[in-house]
Amino acid sequence: MMYKVLRNILFLFPAEWVHYFSMNFLRLLTRIGLRPLITLLYRPLVGEHSPTNVAGLDFKNPVGLGAGFDKNAKYLPELEALGFGCVEIGTVTPFPQFGNAKPRLFRLAKDKALINRMGFNNDGVKAITARLKQWREAARTANGKQRPLIVGGNIGKNKITANQDAWKDYDVCFRELHPYVDYFTVNVSSPNTPGLRELQEKESLRKILLHLQMINNGKASPKPIFLKIAPDLGREQIDDVIDLAQEIKLDGLVATNTTISRDGLAHCVGVGNQEGGGLSGLPLKNKSTEIVRYISQKTNGEVTIVASGGIFTGADAREKLDAGASLVQVWTGFIYEGPAIVKKIMNSLRRNSIGIDTK
Repeated sequence: MMYKVLRNILFLFPAEWVHYFSMNFLRLLTRIGLRPLITLLYRPLVGEHSPTNVAGLDFKNPVGLGAGFDKNAKYLPELEALGFGCVEIGTVTPFPQFGNAKPRLFRLAKDKALINRMGFNNDGVKAITARLKQWREAARTANGKQRPLIVGGNIGKNKITANQDAWKDYDVCFRELHPYVDYFTVNVSSPNTPGLRELQEKESLRKILLHLQMINNGKASPKPIFLKIAPDLGREQIDDVIDLAQEIKLDGLVATNTTISRDGLAHCVGVGNQEGGGLSGLPLKNKSTEIVRYISQKTNGEVTIVASGGIFTGADAREKLDAGASLVQVWTGFIYEGPAIVKKIMNSLRRNSIGIDTK
């Protein structure tokens, strides 16, 4: 209830400004000694789905934060304090880029949705790698071991890079980030970089993914590689992705990114049908679940799936897990539900796992 009141106030201000204001305020609270209290307040109870082993990694719980929220790896300690089982940073590109012109993030409050056309704004792989290195060194000093938080690296190409040279951008990001992230997600499905989604075609994907697998196999400690796909793919295209994932032994798929469709908007007058970009949130929930279920059934559960799209509650997470996902990622739900979202989802999953009626 308290967060709903605060949210109504925050929603009076521009969405992107509120994002950074809120995270910087949370960082201030942790730095003045309140991190133990925050951790205590938002730590989820241990239940059936905690911890979770996926692709050889031990996630303290299956609720992660999707890419795009902490693009530059600036808020990892704060997000860990909120209970996330993993945080996916990025999308990271070789060179820094500002992204698209502002405003580029819009709320559709009545639909519990967002539209974003950020355009891979980030500090570039060199700066982000340095930040990750510093974070890990601080963690070892503080705890004598690595933090339990799993960090994924979502990688993409710079806007100025031609598609035929895109593999080079993924190569650069992969090599630079490899020592400092626990897994990778290859992003070829954002609608906000011109031409990027063309890389989802089978042969373009094969070139990028085989190259990354070759680098990975040459490492002493290979990292899991996932591919993030768009919800707007047709069944034939999804089948191509599945075939390729199985052919090259990809570690899994992230389903799904944001959609360019405006289907499912109950209140589409205004921002919903005027602003371009990717739509996320509740209107994407059913489409995302359908794709998760399709991939799981098509592969007999042999391809690991990370579900993203329209997850706000424990029931939403349960729906994705029942459809075949091993992990879930929130983003828009975090904005609307607030800092207790992981605790609420995990506690709901726990109550269901021990047969407690949650109605």
